[in-house]
This record gives sequence, structure tokens and C-alpha cells, in this order.
Amino acid sequence: MSGTGDDFDGAWLFAQECQFVAGADRATAIPPLGLTEVAFAGRSNVGKSSLLNALTGRNHLARVSHTPGRTQQLNFFNLGNKIWLVDLPGHGYAEVSKAQRKSFSAVTQSYIRNRSTLRRVLLLVDSRHGYKESDEQLMDLMDSFGLSYQIVMTKADKAKLPEVEAMKQKIAAKVSKRPACHPEIIVTSAHDGIGIGELRDSLAEIAKGQ
Repeated sequence: MSGTGDDFDGAWLFAQECQFVAGADRATAIPPLGLTEVAFAGRSNVGKSSLLNALTGRNHLARVSHTPGRTQQLNFFNLGNKIWLVDLPGHGYAEVSKAQRKSFSAVTQSYIRNRSTLRRVLLLVDSRHGYKESDEQLMDLMDSFGLSYQIVMTKADKAKLPEVEAMKQKIAAKVSKRPACHPEIIVTSAHDGIGIGELRDSLAEIAKGQ
């Protein structure tokens, strides 16, 4: 599909160049407002970096580490001058120091509270385990501000299909009463490519302002 104006789809959008804009480890380092933004949030071992790399088709856009908690700042990426993708610091990992957890929380909260160009937060949840208390705390914060967020299940290749579907239904029932939660849950696997096209198309619609 053509990329002229607003006439583009997910395949076209994610074939465009994706450039690092800035990293911010404190509120004052967050870059000035630019394009529409979508942020990726989740626990430190949920697979955010792998999903970002799978979406953009780039192996090293976001650093993948076997050490949870490696991403210690907000990372901003410009995708085709259509949308900014924002990789938020992972939360809920016990081995990150208390001082670091407080710092991550502060910069994340400042970003969520004050970013007028932020259209949606994708909250990544492991398909095998569902969401945890730290995820619920973030959902509470976003509900309180009326900030749209959407559950994206990751690592679907690591569980059997009936188990993934059962977890999806369980999560859907639990979040159905949350006012700011987008009703559609997208199931993905960065390893097998499950749901990648669907998520790309969803982000393209956001980039077009729909």
C-alpha cells in the first residue's frame, strides 16, 4: 500500500526507517513533543525488546538481554516520521535496586502523566503467567488519568494454544471493567511471528490518528 499522506498500512509503516531519537533516565531528559507516540510497557522479563525488534524487522533496534532490568531508561524511536515508539523501563524485577526502581517509577510516571502526544500504552503480559501486581499498579495509574492502554500477550510460542486462549479469556474478563483499557487483546510471539502483522496494522491506525 502507498505511504502517501495517511494512506498506509502496518506493512508499509514498519518497512520504514526506524531511528533512535533519545534516551531519558529522568523527567528533564524526556525529549520535546513530536509525533504521535505509542509506548511499550511490561515486566522486565516479558520480552519487550524482542517484540520491538520483531515489529521493526531489526535485530538490534532494542537491546535484548538475558539480564532482566537491563533497560533503565525511556528510549524513543522515530518510525518513518509517522509515529514514535517508546520503550519504557521494565518494572517488577526484584534484583533491581530500590533506588533504581524508584527512579524508573518516577520517570515513567512523569511521562505518563504529562505526555499529550502519547496515544496508547501497550502493556505486555506473558501468555503463560498473565499480569502481576506491578502491572495492575501501572493499570491503576493509567485508569486514573484516562490514558488508553492495551494488553499485548507475548511468548505465545511457549505455551499450548488452548492454554493461551484460556489465559486471553481470563485476562479479558479481569480488565473488562477497567475504564481506560482497550477491549482488544493481541496475542504475539516474537519468535514465531504470531500476531506481528495484526499489531503492526493496529499501530498504523494510531499513527494515522484513527
